[in-house]
Amino acid sequence: MQFEVVTPDRVALSGQARQVVVPGLEGRFTVLPGHAPVISALRPGIVEVVLEGADKRRLFVKGGIVELDGAHLTILAERALEEGAMDAQSLAAELEAARSELAAASDDTARLAAASALEVLGAQRR
Repeated sequence: MQFEVVTPDRVALSGQARQVVVPGLEGRFTVLPGHAPVISALRPGIVEVVLEGADKRRLFVKGGIVELDGAHLTILAERALEEGAMDAQSLAAELEAARSELAAASDDTARLAAASALEVLGAQRR
């Protein structure tokens, strides 16, 4: 299936995927070719992609939606960072942003998103 991760400023990843694991708002789910159409909100987390040729990629995504229609899976993310590109400085900046968002959260949805980001980023830091 055709797969893309798109942020407001760039296409973070694009290619033919054999499998994608997505951090949906209701929990992680796996998408394989032929999957039924889906639209879901994303929670901050790691998207795991197996591209054609068995190339595996992992990206941290923050906020957004995932849309699957037939043979196309598109993730529209507020931010997307490839796991290998996350250096100590960018990881620290993302952690600080998540802490600020948690402190400023005014509802359960915002608190859940910020707490999820802190959990995933903390695991990356370790």
